[in-house]
Amino acid sequence: MHGFDDWALTLAVFLPLVGAVVMLVIPGAEEGLHKVVALVTTVATLGIGVAILARYDYGGHQGLQFAPTPKDWISVIHAKYEVGIDGIALPLLLLSMVITLLVVLYSWNHFPEPHNPKAFLILILILEVGMNGTFVAQDLILFFVFFEVVLLPMYFMIGVWGGENRQYAAIKFFLFTLFGSALMILGFLALFFATGAESFSIPFLVQHAQANIDPDVALLIFGGLFMGFAIKVPMFPFHTWLPDAHTQAPTQGSVILAAVLLKLGTYGFIRIAIPILPDAAHTWAPWIGGLAVVGIIYGALGCLAQTDMKRLIAFSSVAHMGYVMLGIATLTDFGINAAVFGMVAHGLITGMLFFVAGSVKDRFHTLDMKRLGGLLLQAPRMGWILGFCCMASLGLPGLAGFWGEFPAILAAYNPAAGLSQPLFRTYMVIASIGTVFAAGYLLWMLQRVAFGTPKEEWDGHAIDDMHWPEYVSWVPLLAGIVALGLIPNLLFKITDPAIQVVTAAIGK
Repeated sequence: MHGFDDWALTLAVFLPLVGAVVMLVIPGAEEGLHKVVALVTTVATLGIGVAILARYDYGGHQGLQFAPTPKDWISVIHAKYEVGIDGIALPLLLLSMVITLLVVLYSWNHFPEPHNPKAFLILILILEVGMNGTFVAQDLILFFVFFEVVLLPMYFMIGVWGGENRQYAAIKFFLFTLFGSALMILGFLALFFATGAESFSIPFLVQHAQANIDPDVALLIFGGLFMGFAIKVPMFPFHTWLPDAHTQAPTQGSVILAAVLLKLGTYGFIRIAIPILPDAAHTWAPWIGGLAVVGIIYGALGCLAQTDMKRLIAFSSVAHMGYVMLGIATLTDFGINAAVFGMVAHGLITGMLFFVAGSVKDRFHTLDMKRLGGLLLQAPRMGWILGFCCMASLGLPGLAGFWGEFPAILAAYNPAAGLSQPLFRTYMVIASIGTVFAAGYLLWMLQRVAFGTPKEEWDGHAIDDMHWPEYVSWVPLLAGIVALGLIPNLLFKITDPAIQVVTAAIGK
């Protein structure tokens, strides 16, 4: 099995690419065959993920696992093909695999107009290559390449299959992210040259960058990395691309964007910015925490102003990612554990909410909450699932959302040594108020969409309840929300050893 350990991550990343190449050869008219190839590819990729999970050493092993010897890649700049995972990357890698598989299943009879299953499924597979690659990359140039790979398929997904304002939303998404990436690559190059132009390897830079970089320069480099990752998260005030992109994207695009792509930004903070530049992170932390709590309140107030169901869920992502960033800003292992849990929980819950919104739109051809109502009478199962997801999203104890928000708020009570306690405790209070707003906007949405009687325009219209692709693609997410809510240690025991390695560098 030693060979498997060397090849596992490469297979996990590039298997979807093989599937996409096979689909390029198959004629577009063979719709059924395309669905089967996409399904087999995503199932096989998830199978590799499960095998990695089974062979992962949960004991005291704190370093990278499944990390073969780095291979020369672009030798001119010392960039290597270096991969490996630890307890922070593993849950996110699995989340990416699971979400991609469920999106393919959901697409079975939900292809958006213009109807082109071949192109649509190929884009989904290329997205998976970029997402999986970002989580396993241990070289900054490799990380950057995968980080950028997800841009194009998402751009086309929104721009071709999106709503009425799709071109505007797609271009805005592309330009925002590209601007952040330009600053991020400058930060990477600065790290490379400041440490003697030897290596882009993340483990190498974690060891050597801090000692070799002037503190003022480190603050600037962290600023560049901050912009690249904060736009992707998105943090307030860089979030304005998100509601447009989510609202215009097809359902599948919204689910992948919410469940996985936003996590690339928060993951970048934990994997790259904080371990490599811990002192600069310490200086920036109060500002990151401040923007996080502004985002929590702003996102919640933004939700209360929406009339479109999908746009409301999009604004709720700004608020929820605020909790994740608040956890990261505390720079404690408790806070960063909460942040990683929050990333996974948000992926399951908000992905699920976008699935439900997509199915509501399929039935009613609108997401305007003034025209919706009575979902519990017309499609009771879907109505109940919407209610369940709203409860999970507002952080009801016993469901996954609680363990993402509550520990993040609690962590702000005791931030890392040297951070201002009164300031972070103020953040804690503001973040707690945000949970009340969250209950407000989610229950308000639930009341307008699910309760009451159907509007007159739907009288006499038979509305289908759930079909089999919805059952198959939703049940795993719902099960995950309950399982992680009841047994949070399923995740914490994986993440904690790796996070202690990250926070140990900050304490030095």
